[in-house]
Amino acid sequence: MSELKLKLSVLPAEPGCYLMKDKYGEILYVGKSKNLRNRVRSYFTGAHDEKTMRLVREITDFDFIVTSTEVESLLLELNLIKKHYPRYNILLKDDKSYPFIKITKEKHPRLLVTRTVKPSTGTYFGPYPNAYSAYETKKLLDRIYPLRKCNTMPDKLCLYYHIGQCLGPCVFNVEQEQYEEMKRGITRFLNGETDEIMDDLKSKMETAAEALEFEKAKEYRDLMGHIENTMMKQKMMTADMTARDVFGYSVSKGWMSVSVLLIRNGNLIEKKAELFPINDDVEEEFYRFIVQFYDLKSNLLPKEVHMPKEFDKDIISEIIETKVLQPVRGAKKEMVDLANKNARIAVENKFDIIERDERRTVKAIEALGEALDIETPIRIEAFDNSNIQGVDPVSVMVSFVDGKPSKKDYRKFKIRTVDNIDDYASMAEAVRRRYTRVLKEGLPLPNLIIVDGGIGHMNTVKSVLLDEMSLDIPVAGLAKNDKHQTAELLFGENAEIVPLKKNSQSFYLLQRIQDEVHRFAISFHRNLRSKSQSMSVLDGIEGVGPKRKQKLLKHFGSIKRMKEKEVNDFTEIGIPKKVAEHIIESIK
Repeated sequence: MSELKLKLSVLPAEPGCYLMKDKYGEILYVGKSKNLRNRVRSYFTGAHDEKTMRLVREITDFDFIVTSTEVESLLLELNLIKKHYPRYNILLKDDKSYPFIKITKEKHPRLLVTRTVKPSTGTYFGPYPNAYSAYETKKLLDRIYPLRKCNTMPDKLCLYYHIGQCLGPCVFNVEQEQYEEMKRGITRFLNGETDEIMDDLKSKMETAAEALEFEKAKEYRDLMGHIENTMMKQKMMTADMTARDVFGYSVSKGWMSVSVLLIRNGNLIEKKAELFPINDDVEEEFYRFIVQFYDLKSNLLPKEVHMPKEFDKDIISEIIETKVLQPVRGAKKEMVDLANKNARIAVENKFDIIERDERRTVKAIEALGEALDIETPIRIEAFDNSNIQGVDPVSVMVSFVDGKPSKKDYRKFKIRTVDNIDDYASMAEAVRRRYTRVLKEGLPLPNLIIVDGGIGHMNTVKSVLLDEMSLDIPVAGLAKNDKHQTAELLFGENAEIVPLKKNSQSFYLLQRIQDEVHRFAISFHRNLRSKSQSMSVLDGIEGVGPKRKQKLLKHFGSIKRMKEKEVNDFTEIGIPKKVAEHIIESIK
């Protein structure tokens, strides 16, 4: 800690970014400040909420990068977050950008929902804070404007043509003017100009009804209803047609909610509130949210951005290159107030759920660490085996970070070195392969390893870790009762039972881990077996590919019947004589 104090004493009072690290050198948190000295020191002085205290307890080192301006530090911070994915930083939408609706620039254009913006490849509309709304809007547009749906052009008409959602350019000639007209209609629709479309559908509905085509008339009527539900739920917010995004915020009990309202052609077409824990100043969190909200490479920005007066609009103006306003009166001020209200409601409605989730996960791992007398097991990795009578043995590993499944870190292992049923050897191979790779690639090590089994499994894993890799990682075992339910946690040299209350959050967490690793192992093994069973003795025969294999099975019905046939029986259905001879020789 003395070294940390020494580094704190020489921090510059300039703008820049700081990177908080744990004892393994892993980056926990990236932040920015216009005064690095004051900001970084503040973590180690004064009172903090529980979330910040948990972060501070893990910090053993930090690094910093000085920048020329506060704006430069904000952009650098975003790049560092995207590069390192620190656990205590919040990235929007689970590290994904918001979706856009795109009309592709192809000879036969398509309508897509995408999170990747490449302006040269199409026209984009958005972003849509609500991904479900983006997909529902696209589905509605597909019914009105029959652009092609296929990724690659087929050689015959598909179902979309027959249900009226494609013009069939794979077979018929479609004039570019027809496409241009549809693109203009889609553009008007997504900009909130639906009157012309509604009038056109109403006219078609009346024409169909007069011709006694009631099914078609009903379809037009339903489309009109869908448009009203999708685009016209919100009333006019402002008299002008300027495209603008309005941001508001609210803070409560260490959490922050930022709300955004998307105004297009006077209509409120989207609203969304993001809720996340505060690990920095409110001002810094707000700037970070807006910079993440916009894809800075896309230039797909509204004409105006409105935000509360508490923040420095010049910083945002320099970064997103659009007009930033802070209304103080009138209808525009009311829109900012409405955004703030949406943010406040989001905090009030969701805080209890988030607080319960916090208790269920973070509190659980803290209590588990105390029960085992180890550091808080932020990263837990659990192993399990699966086989049926020694066939296709597999092992799997699941990872829980902060008490929640981290599915991107799950791993599967086809056992290579074990021929018979040997649970210990299978687990040893999986553990050996897992941590050899972890060490080789510099991946984070777990704070706790859990094995589905007793002292034998625990000792096997410890032996691989200590004797072969010199890794001192705590290993616990989970024993099940006769009903195959989580019964006891085993830990220590003699695999002693750890006294955990069966109704505690720590015990529930262990149950979730054991259930998840068992589910993952069984699922992997079933998939592997189904693939093995789908293989045939025909596989690998020279001259027999997938199509010829399918043809043979369809004609003869089974391998057993093929064994009863002669060469001429195969040649009669178009199989070359030499291939037929290979088949008969191979299936005997």
